[in-house]
Amino acid sequence: MKKFFKEFKEFISRGNVLDLAVGVIIGGAFSAIITALTNGILMPLINALLAKGGNGLESAYTILVRAETDGVLDLSKSIYIDWGAFITAIINFLLIALVLFIIIKATMSAKGFVAKQTSKWPNKEELKTLKENGVNIKNKKALLVATAELRDKNKPAPAPAKPTQEELLTEILTELKKQNAPAKATKTPAKTVKTK
Repeated sequence: MKKFFKEFKEFISRGNVLDLAVGVIIGGAFSAIITALTNGILMPLINALLAKGGNGLESAYTILVRAETDGVLDLSKSIYIDWGAFITAIINFLLIALVLFIIIKATMSAKGFVAKQTSKWPNKEELKTLKENGVNIKNKKALLVATAELRDKNKPAPAPAKPTQEELLTEILTELKKQNAPAKATKTPAKTVKTK
């Protein structure tokens, strides 16, 4: 039983599970905001534009089977295609996608900015080396300058330039020519046979 709870604790404390939970909660909150924006602001504007030709999106439907009660159309008994609900769902989807896109783009930009800023500061080993070299750790400007100098000093030498494709092909061709060249025929003097 202890093993089960230990594994459960490890599962719950994983970063991706927590991120997923936060995402679901924030997604629910944004869904409520988008629904309020759509139903409270955008749909009345769209209905106002469409009202000139009818009653807005509420009247945007096509009757397939008409049912009347006392000469009045009864939508609860009629069969119809509700174009207004479909258009509203599309608008909701586009708004949610737009808001999520903006939030994700802003988050990624913020992460990149923070990573760029924090990459300038020394890590633990660099901080230790800087302290040993007598750098004033409390002076932020001096610390950043000393860190940049230390990194430049410890930067590995650039790797030698790789040969281009043409150079490699030339070398291969030269080697193939050497291997396939006919061996030079060596002339051996003809032996004369003495006859008695």
